[in-house]
Amino acid sequence: MSDGKKTMPRIEKEITIKNKNGLHVRVASELVRVASQYISDVSIFKDGREINGKSIMSVLTLEAIYDSTLTLVVDGPDAEEAAPQLEKLLVADEDHE
Repeated sequence: MSDGKKTMPRIEKEITIKNKNGLHVRVASELVRVASQYISDVSIFKDGREINGKSIMSVLTLEAIYDSTLTLVVDGPDAEEAAPQLEKLLVADEDHE
């Protein structure tokens, strides 16, 4: 029996950084800019740490170098729209596509 509450989508994706410069300032700032356009919470996990994907300082402290693995978690009403956009930025092997 349903209590009438709709569960919010939660997208969880393991991502390997393919940019030779890692998750550097330009990519990190674009990631935060895009994440901030959505209502959903954006978290990134690396080596047991969780950071807020909408905070530039948090993203920069990840030290996500080339070939490191992150877990992107997008949780909220627009997660299905936000997650692919964020994943695209994280997996890009160049600064501009």
